[in-house]
Amino acid sequence: MTSPVIELDGLRVKLGRREILLGISCRLGASGAGKAIGLLGPNGAGKSTLIQTLLGFHKPLAGRARVLGYDCHRQVREVRARVGYMPETESFIANMTAVSFLRLMGELSGLPRETALEKAHEVLFHVGLGEARYRPLGTYSLGMKQMAKLAQAIVHGPELVILDEPTNGLDPAARQRMLKLVREMKDDHGMNVVVCSHLLLDVEQVCDEVVIMNNGLVVHQADLEAERRSNRCFVELEVIGEDQELSGALAEIGADGVREGGGRWRIVLPPSIEIQSLWALLGRQGLHVRKLTHRRDTLEEIFLKAVGHIQHTPGEAAAEKSLTV
Repeated sequence: MTSPVIELDGLRVKLGRREILLGISCRLGASGAGKAIGLLGPNGAGKSTLIQTLLGFHKPLAGRARVLGYDCHRQVREVRARVGYMPETESFIANMTAVSFLRLMGELSGLPRETALEKAHEVLFHVGLGEARYRPLGTYSLGMKQMAKLAQAIVHGPELVILDEPTNGLDPAARQRMLKLVREMKDDHGMNVVVCSHLLLDVEQVCDEVVIMNNGLVVHQADLEAERRSNRCFVELEVIGEDQELSGALAEIGADGVREGGGRWRIVLPPSIEIQSLWALLGRQGLHVRKLTHRRDTLEEIFLKAVGHIQHTPGEAAAEKSLTV
Protein backbone atom coordinates (compact mmCIF):
# COMPACT_ATOMS: atom_id res chain seq x y z
CA MET A 1 0.00 0.00 0.00
CA THR A 2 1.47 3.39 -1.03
CA SER A 3 1.82 6.10 1.60
CA PRO A 4 0.30 9.55 1.08
CA VAL A 5 2.46 12.28 -0.45
CA ILE A 6 1.52 14.54 2.48
CA GLU A 7 0.19 13.26 5.78
CA LEU A 8 -0.94 15.63 8.54
CA ASP A 9 -2.09 14.40 11.96
CA GLY A 10 -3.45 17.03 14.34
CA LEU A 11 -0.82 19.52 13.14
CA ARG A 12 -0.62 22.68 15.25
CA VAL A 13 1.91 25.42 14.59
CA LYS A 14 2.41 28.58 16.64
CA LEU A 15 4.37 31.62 15.45
CA GLY A 16 5.11 34.05 18.26
CA ARG A 17 2.00 34.29 20.40
CA ARG A 18 -0.40 33.34 17.63
CA GLU A 19 -1.39 29.80 16.74
CA ILE A 20 -1.58 29.66 12.93
CA LEU A 21 -2.44 26.01 12.24
CA LEU A 22 -5.15 24.73 14.57
CA GLY A 23 -4.94 20.96 14.40
CA ILE A 24 -4.97 19.91 10.75
CA SER A 25 -5.45 16.28 9.78
CA CYS A 26 -5.58 15.09 6.17
CA ARG A 27 -4.00 12.73 3.63
CA LEU A 28 -3.06 14.10 0.23
CA GLY A 29 -1.96 12.20 -2.85
CA ALA A 30 -0.55 8.71 -3.24
CA SER A 31 3.25 8.41 -3.22
CA GLY A 32 4.73 7.78 -6.66
CA ALA A 33 1.43 8.34 -8.47
CA GLY A 34 2.32 11.65 -10.15
CA LYS A 35 -0.54 13.69 -8.67
CA ALA A 36 -1.10 17.45 -8.55
CA ILE A 37 -2.66 18.84 -5.37
CA GLY A 38 -4.16 22.33 -5.24
CA LEU A 39 -3.69 24.27 -2.00
CA LEU A 40 -6.24 27.08 -1.75
CA GLY A 41 -7.41 29.58 0.81
CA PRO A 42 -7.89 33.30 1.44
CA ASN A 43 -5.04 35.49 2.69
CA GLY A 44 -4.15 34.54 6.25
CA ALA A 45 -5.61 31.04 5.98
CA GLY A 46 -2.28 29.41 6.92
CA LYS A 47 -1.11 28.17 3.52
CA SER A 48 2.39 29.67 3.72
CA THR A 49 2.85 28.43 7.29
CA LEU A 50 1.84 24.94 6.19
CA ILE A 51 4.32 24.99 3.29
CA GLN A 52 7.14 26.21 5.53
CA THR A 53 6.29 23.52 8.08
CA LEU A 54 6.44 20.84 5.39
CA LEU A 55 9.89 22.16 4.44
CA GLY A 56 11.06 21.90 8.05
CA PHE A 57 11.25 25.60 8.90
CA HIS A 58 8.68 25.51 11.72
CA LYS A 59 8.56 23.10 14.63
CA PRO A 60 5.02 21.82 15.28
CA LEU A 61 3.46 22.80 18.58
CA ALA A 62 1.63 19.48 18.46
CA GLY A 63 0.79 16.77 15.97
CA ARG A 64 2.88 15.60 13.05
CA ALA A 65 3.57 16.37 9.40
CA ARG A 66 5.06 13.78 7.04
CA VAL A 67 6.13 14.16 3.41
CA LEU A 68 6.73 11.04 1.31
CA GLY A 69 6.77 9.05 4.54
CA TYR A 70 9.40 11.24 6.28
CA ASP A 71 8.78 13.33 9.37
CA CYS A 72 9.14 17.02 8.46
CA HIS A 73 10.67 17.93 11.82
CA ARG A 74 12.81 14.90 12.70
CA GLN A 75 13.93 13.96 9.17
CA VAL A 76 14.44 17.38 7.58
CA ARG A 77 17.44 16.38 5.45
CA GLU A 78 15.59 13.42 3.95
CA VAL A 79 12.56 15.62 3.18
CA ARG A 80 14.57 18.42 1.55
CA ALA A 81 16.54 15.97 -0.58
CA ARG A 82 13.26 14.78 -2.11
CA VAL A 83 11.35 18.07 -2.35
CA GLY A 84 11.70 20.99 -4.75
CA TYR A 85 10.34 24.42 -3.79
CA MET A 86 9.42 27.35 -6.02
CA PRO A 87 8.85 30.32 -3.68
CA GLU A 88 6.43 33.13 -4.43
CA THR A 89 9.07 35.82 -3.87
CA GLU A 90 12.38 36.11 -5.70
CA SER A 91 15.46 34.68 -4.03
CA PHE A 92 18.08 35.03 -6.75
CA ILE A 93 21.68 36.20 -6.66
CA ALA A 94 21.23 38.91 -9.28
CA ASN A 95 24.75 38.92 -10.77
CA MET A 96 24.92 35.14 -11.18
CA THR A 97 24.10 33.57 -14.53
CA ALA A 98 21.13 31.24 -14.60
CA VAL A 99 23.28 28.18 -15.29
CA SER A 100 25.64 28.99 -12.40
CA PHE A 101 22.75 29.56 -10.05
CA LEU A 102 21.06 26.29 -10.99
CA ARG A 103 24.33 24.39 -10.68
CA LEU A 104 24.69 25.80 -7.15
CA MET A 105 21.10 24.82 -6.28
CA GLY A 106 21.74 21.33 -7.63
CA GLU A 107 24.87 20.94 -5.53
CA LEU A 108 23.06 22.17 -2.42
CA SER A 109 20.43 19.49 -3.11
CA GLY A 110 23.12 16.79 -3.08
CA LEU A 111 24.10 16.44 -6.74
CA PRO A 112 27.80 16.04 -7.62
CA ARG A 113 29.28 19.19 -9.22
CA GLU A 114 29.49 17.84 -12.78
CA THR A 115 26.03 16.28 -12.61
CA ALA A 116 24.60 19.52 -11.22
CA LEU A 117 26.06 21.50 -14.15
CA GLU A 118 24.71 19.01 -16.68
CA LYS A 119 21.24 19.11 -15.08
CA ALA A 120 21.33 22.92 -14.97
CA HIS A 121 21.77 23.12 -18.74
CA GLU A 122 19.16 20.45 -19.35
CA VAL A 123 16.49 21.99 -17.13
CA LEU A 124 17.01 25.53 -18.46
CA PHE A 125 16.42 24.30 -22.00
CA HIS A 126 13.37 22.39 -20.75
CA VAL A 127 11.71 25.53 -19.34
CA GLY A 128 12.60 27.63 -22.39
CA LEU A 129 15.61 29.55 -21.01
CA GLY A 130 18.34 27.73 -22.92
CA GLU A 131 19.31 30.73 -25.02
CA ALA A 132 19.44 33.00 -21.96
CA ARG A 133 21.24 30.62 -19.59
CA TYR A 134 24.48 32.66 -19.54
CA ARG A 135 22.73 35.96 -18.80
CA PRO A 136 22.75 37.36 -15.23
CA LEU A 137 19.48 36.64 -13.48
CA GLY A 138 19.12 40.32 -12.61
CA THR A 139 18.56 41.10 -16.30
CA TYR A 140 15.66 38.63 -16.64
CA SER A 141 12.06 39.75 -17.18
CA LEU A 142 9.41 38.76 -14.62
CA GLY A 143 8.24 35.88 -16.79
CA MET A 144 11.80 34.59 -17.25
CA LYS A 145 12.38 34.79 -13.50
CA GLN A 146 9.29 32.66 -12.89
CA MET A 147 10.64 30.02 -15.25
CA ALA A 148 14.06 30.21 -13.56
CA LYS A 149 12.40 29.66 -10.18
CA LEU A 150 10.66 26.60 -11.57
CA ALA A 151 13.95 25.34 -13.02
CA GLN A 152 15.81 25.56 -9.70
CA ALA A 153 12.94 23.70 -8.00
CA ILE A 154 13.25 20.68 -10.31
CA VAL A 155 16.99 20.64 -11.12
CA HIS A 156 17.68 17.76 -8.71
CA GLY A 157 14.76 15.62 -9.91
CA PRO A 158 12.59 15.77 -6.76
CA GLU A 159 9.71 13.43 -5.99
CA LEU A 160 7.56 16.34 -4.79
CA VAL A 161 7.56 19.92 -6.08
CA ILE A 162 5.83 22.72 -4.15
CA LEU A 163 4.92 25.67 -6.39
CA ASP A 164 3.85 28.88 -4.64
CA GLU A 165 1.90 31.13 -7.07
CA PRO A 166 3.71 29.76 -10.16
CA THR A 167 1.82 31.92 -12.71
CA ASN A 168 2.21 35.24 -10.89
CA GLY A 169 2.87 38.08 -13.33
CA LEU A 170 2.81 35.88 -16.44
CA ASP A 171 1.16 36.94 -19.69
CA PRO A 172 -1.46 34.52 -21.12
CA ALA A 173 1.02 32.66 -23.36
CA ALA A 174 3.61 32.26 -20.59
CA ARG A 175 0.89 31.21 -18.15
CA GLN A 176 -0.24 28.42 -20.47
CA ARG A 177 3.37 27.30 -20.90
CA MET A 178 3.84 27.17 -17.13
CA LEU A 179 0.68 25.09 -16.71
CA LYS A 180 1.81 22.79 -19.54
CA LEU A 181 5.12 22.25 -17.74
CA VAL A 182 3.28 21.41 -14.51
CA ARG A 183 1.15 18.83 -16.33
CA GLU A 184 4.28 17.33 -17.91
CA MET A 185 5.97 17.11 -14.52
CA LYS A 186 3.22 14.90 -13.14
CA ASP A 187 2.10 13.04 -16.27
CA ASP A 188 5.43 12.43 -18.04
CA HIS A 189 7.94 12.51 -15.18
CA GLY A 190 5.84 11.08 -12.33
CA MET A 191 6.49 14.00 -9.98
CA ASN A 192 3.97 14.90 -7.32
CA VAL A 193 3.12 18.60 -7.33
CA VAL A 194 1.53 20.97 -4.82
CA VAL A 195 0.18 24.12 -6.48
CA CYS A 196 -0.58 27.01 -4.14
CA SER A 197 -2.42 29.64 -6.16
CA HIS A 198 -5.11 32.29 -5.89
CA LEU A 199 -6.01 31.64 -9.55
CA LEU A 200 -8.63 28.94 -9.22
CA LEU A 201 -8.76 28.30 -12.96
CA ASP A 202 -5.08 27.29 -12.89
CA VAL A 203 -5.78 24.79 -10.12
CA GLU A 204 -8.84 23.49 -11.96
CA GLN A 205 -6.76 22.93 -15.11
CA VAL A 206 -3.83 21.00 -13.64
CA CYS A 207 -4.79 19.52 -10.26
CA ASP A 208 -6.23 16.12 -9.38
CA GLU A 209 -7.03 16.99 -5.78
CA VAL A 210 -7.75 20.18 -3.88
CA VAL A 211 -7.55 21.15 -0.23
CA ILE A 212 -9.05 24.45 0.93
CA MET A 213 -7.87 26.16 4.10
CA ASN A 214 -9.48 28.91 6.15
CA ASN A 215 -8.53 30.34 9.53
CA GLY A 216 -5.87 27.70 10.15
CA LEU A 217 -8.07 24.73 9.36
CA VAL A 218 -8.78 22.48 6.38
CA VAL A 219 -12.40 23.29 5.51
CA HIS A 220 -12.73 21.26 2.32
CA GLN A 221 -10.88 18.45 0.60
CA ALA A 222 -11.93 16.89 -2.69
CA ASP A 223 -10.87 14.65 -5.52
CA LEU A 224 -11.35 16.95 -8.51
CA GLU A 225 -11.59 14.04 -10.93
CA ALA A 226 -14.46 12.59 -8.91
CA GLU A 227 -16.06 16.04 -8.66
CA ARG A 228 -15.87 16.37 -12.44
CA ARG A 229 -17.37 12.93 -12.97
CA SER A 230 -20.23 13.55 -10.53
CA ASN A 231 -20.86 17.15 -11.53
CA ARG A 232 -24.49 17.54 -12.55
CA CYS A 233 -25.77 20.03 -15.10
CA PHE A 234 -28.26 22.65 -13.91
CA VAL A 235 -30.68 24.00 -16.51
CA GLU A 236 -32.98 27.02 -16.49
CA LEU A 237 -35.62 26.52 -19.18
CA GLU A 238 -38.50 28.53 -20.60
CA VAL A 239 -40.79 26.88 -23.15
CA ILE A 240 -43.91 27.65 -25.16
CA GLY A 241 -46.54 24.95 -25.40
CA GLU A 242 -48.32 22.36 -23.30
CA ASP A 243 -45.66 21.34 -20.76
CA GLN A 244 -47.76 19.32 -18.28
CA GLU A 245 -46.17 16.04 -19.40
CA LEU A 246 -42.59 17.32 -19.26
CA SER A 247 -41.95 16.26 -15.67
CA GLY A 248 -42.72 12.63 -16.42
CA ALA A 249 -40.62 12.71 -19.61
CA LEU A 250 -37.67 14.10 -17.66
CA ALA A 251 -37.98 11.35 -15.05
CA GLU A 252 -37.80 8.73 -17.80
CA ILE A 253 -34.29 9.88 -18.78
CA GLY A 254 -33.15 10.20 -15.15
CA ALA A 255 -33.48 13.99 -14.91
CA ASP A 256 -35.27 15.94 -12.18
CA GLY A 257 -37.37 19.01 -13.00
CA VAL A 258 -39.39 21.64 -11.13
CA ARG A 259 -42.17 23.49 -12.92
CA GLU A 260 -42.31 27.14 -11.85
CA GLY A 261 -45.23 28.18 -14.02
CA GLY A 262 -45.47 30.28 -17.14
CA GLY A 263 -43.42 27.72 -19.08
CA ARG A 264 -40.43 28.14 -16.74
CA TRP A 265 -38.55 25.10 -15.40
CA ARG A 266 -35.52 24.31 -13.29
CA ILE A 267 -33.94 21.00 -14.28
CA VAL A 268 -31.07 18.92 -12.88
CA LEU A 269 -29.41 16.60 -15.39
CA PRO A 270 -27.25 13.72 -14.11
CA PRO A 271 -23.67 13.44 -15.50
CA SER A 272 -24.71 10.69 -17.93
CA ILE A 273 -27.21 12.97 -19.71
CA GLU A 274 -25.88 15.51 -22.21
CA ILE A 275 -27.71 18.76 -22.92
CA GLN A 276 -28.40 17.51 -26.47
CA SER A 277 -30.65 14.83 -24.95
CA LEU A 278 -32.78 17.55 -23.38
CA TRP A 279 -33.17 19.32 -26.72
CA ALA A 280 -34.32 16.06 -28.32
CA LEU A 281 -36.80 15.42 -25.49
CA LEU A 282 -38.30 18.90 -25.83
CA GLY A 283 -38.72 18.32 -29.55
CA ARG A 284 -40.58 15.07 -28.93
CA GLN A 285 -42.86 16.91 -26.49
CA GLY A 286 -43.67 19.50 -29.17
CA LEU A 287 -42.34 22.36 -27.05
CA HIS A 288 -40.74 25.50 -28.45
CA VAL A 289 -37.77 26.76 -26.43
CA ARG A 290 -37.78 30.44 -25.59
CA LYS A 291 -34.78 30.30 -23.25
CA LEU A 292 -32.32 27.60 -22.16
CA THR A 293 -29.24 28.20 -20.04
CA HIS A 294 -27.12 25.50 -18.41
CA ARG A 295 -24.14 25.44 -16.12
CA ARG A 296 -22.07 23.28 -13.78
CA ASP A 297 -20.62 24.15 -10.38
CA THR A 298 -17.12 25.58 -10.67
CA LEU A 299 -14.15 25.33 -8.32
CA GLU A 300 -14.71 29.02 -7.55
CA GLU A 301 -18.17 28.23 -6.17
CA ILE A 302 -16.84 25.26 -4.20
CA PHE A 303 -14.14 27.56 -2.78
CA LEU A 304 -16.58 30.34 -1.83
CA LYS A 305 -18.86 27.86 -0.10
CA ALA A 306 -15.95 26.26 1.76
CA VAL A 307 -14.70 29.57 3.19
CA GLY A 308 -18.23 30.71 4.11
CA HIS A 309 -18.83 33.46 1.55
CA ILE A 310 -21.90 31.69 0.15
CA GLN A 311 -24.24 29.16 1.74
CA HIS A 312 -24.92 27.13 -1.41
CA THR A 313 -23.67 27.05 -4.93
CA PRO A 314 -26.38 28.02 -7.45
CA GLY A 315 -26.45 24.43 -8.64
CA GLU A 316 -27.02 23.06 -5.17
CA ALA A 317 -29.90 25.49 -4.66
CA ALA A 318 -31.54 24.21 -7.85
CA ALA A 319 -30.98 20.61 -6.80
CA GLU A 320 -32.42 21.17 -3.33
CA LYS A 321 -35.47 22.89 -4.78
CA SER A 322 -36.01 20.05 -7.25
CA LEU A 323 -35.96 17.53 -4.40
CA THR A 324 -38.24 19.42 -2.03
CA VAL A 325 -40.94 20.85 -4.30
